[in-house]
Amino acid sequence: MLLWVGLGNPEPSQARHRHNIGFMALDAIARRHGFSPWRQRFKGLIAEGSIAGTKVLALKPLTYMNGSGEAVQPAGAFHKIPPEAICAFHDELDLAPGKVRVKRGGGAAGHNGLRDMQRALGSPDFWRVRLGIGHPGHKDRVTGHVLG
Repeated sequence: MLLWVGLGNPEPSQARHRHNIGFMALDAIARRHGFSPWRQRFKGLIAEGSIAGTKVLALKPLTYMNGSGEAVQPAGAFHKIPPEAICAFHDELDLAPGKVRVKRGGGAAGHNGLRDMQRALGSPDFWRVRLGIGHPGHKDRVTGHVLG
């Protein structure tokens, strides 16, 4: 079984913000592959399905971005899913909009959701699907950009 985690914030007013692209990606995957309806569990919303014969548990933490590990760790522990079988879908400032990169392990690169997952899992060895949202050009404009 794989655990796919979409990083985002649960506020309805932020649903279409760039920072929530991880939630949007999981919604699209779940819809496309006929996953179960979303239900609340592990401080998040979960849906289950299968892709290419592999069971996938999709999780959208309801803990806000900076507390994502609070949902990921108990879901992984309950289902006995090691960090190597966990994949976080998240916004990436350093990639142009529409660009995608996949990597395993590494640092948080300033992303608080990834940092909290590393803390909660006790390991950086999970997969990341980096979804490009572009950089606004100056660091003072980053917050407004990701929340826009």
